[in-house]
Amino acid sequence: METFSDAAKSLSGSPLGIIALFIVLLYAFASLVTTFSSAFSAAERIPLIYFLVIFPFVVLGVFAWLVSQHATSLYAPKDFKNEDNYIRTVALLAAAQARGPGANDSRVVDVNAIIATVDRSAQSNAKRVSQRKQLLWVDDHPDNNVLEKRAFESAGFEITLALNTQQALNLIGARDFSAVISDMGRAEGPREGYVLLEQIRSRGIKLPYFVYSSSSLAEHKREALENGAQGATSDPNELFRLVTAAAQVNS
Repeated sequence: METFSDAAKSLSGSPLGIIALFIVLLYAFASLVTTFSSAFSAAERIPLIYFLVIFPFVVLGVFAWLVSQHATSLYAPKDFKNEDNYIRTVALLAAAQARGPGANDSRVVDVNAIIATVDRSAQSNAKRVSQRKQLLWVDDHPDNNVLEKRAFESAGFEITLALNTQQALNLIGARDFSAVISDMGRAEGPREGYVLLEQIRSRGIKLPYFVYSSSSLAEHKREALENGAQGATSDPNELFRLVTAAAQVNS
């Protein structure tokens, strides 16, 4: 019991752990009931058998959905190297979403207050550059994505900026990036995000590529995938989820 109690305390520290603890307890009770199943009638045993057979598939389906749709919500602060970085990342993503397309100007004050508070609470962000994942961000107006960049930096990424397609291609040839984030329209053209993507793919580079623009319409997401990107969104939280997942696979 002491061992189980210690394990329960450890698992209860994150959403994933709570799910695991729930599954263990549920199966423990099911096993206990199965021990005395000889006293049950056939009609009473059938629901128990169905439960033991079907429940693992239900859990697998729910888990797959959580990982694919809500991956960034499945971790506790202690799962990060620095808990301040976790708090800082979440706050910056919230601030970035508040400043997204269609947000009211009256929210800017609150956003700045969030940033100031989080920055004061983050005492250190001391990961060595060699240990940080490299991320190339292509945008001719980089000031539009300051909060998003700071969120990625808090999560352990080093951001390299490129203002145009040629600069991005030169950087890709010189450095080992985990992923590329690009806007769509630039001074070079309204679909320059796809021009860069085509240039990258024509060189045989399979680097994960994400379009971060003002649209999250289903047809634009589909178009991005058809052009060889790994995703497209206007939501900073979705962008964070997509890029961090791809960077883990690509590292």
